[in-house]
Amino acid sequence: MQQLGAVLWPSFFSAGVATMVCFAFIDPLALRDITFPQLVISRELGYTLGFFLFWVATAASSLFTSLLLSPASRINAPLPRE
Repeated sequence: MQQLGAVLWPSFFSAGVATMVCFAFIDPLALRDITFPQLVISRELGYTLGFFLFWVATAASSLFTSLLLSPASRINAPLPRE
């Protein structure tokens, strides 16, 4: 449970910051018009989708870092004796 919190909380914070920085310069409706003009997406939905995409990306990064920092004995089972 502690490792899950150590992955999700920093990634949540980073996603919030990334969302604010991204959408300070990019309007979600303009982005929709460039990428998927046939879809009906509101500005709020664009912000929400952007936040969750940033959260998934930063959570994957945090999870990968957590796996690299964990000791090998937690991941690898000991080899059987011959």
